Amino acid sequence: MTDLPITVPDERKLKRMVSNRESARRSRMKKQQHLEELTSEVALLESENARAEMQANLLTERHSKVEAENAVLRAEAAQLAERLKSANKYLSLFEVARGVKMEIEEIPDPFLSPWLPVCTALLNQCNC
Repeated sequence: MTDLPITVPDERKLKRMVSNRESARRSRMKKQQHLEELTSEVALLESENARAEMQANLLTERHSKVEAENAVLRAEAAQLAERLKSANKYLSLFEVARGVKMEIEEIPDPFLSPWLPVCTALLNQCNC
């Protein structure tokens, strides 16, 4: 091999080539690292989304159960109110027959006036 002296422009060109290769390598590494970070973020967000969806389904199920229970309780309350009215009718007949006042006061329905707290209605009844 012959040792030819490297000229200054060739040396600069060689340094530039090495520098460009190193810069391209760093750029590829940064890109790869960014891709890995995004991939892990996607996995994290997917697991959070699955957890939130599961919680939403659970809450929807609970809400449905509470709604069903409320419907049953409202029906029972209506039934009891009817029984109370019926009992008051019988008591009024008894009152007419015996001359004794025996009316049972109706319990206020908080569903008919929800803006009025139940405890206020009860306080008004007892005249405390």
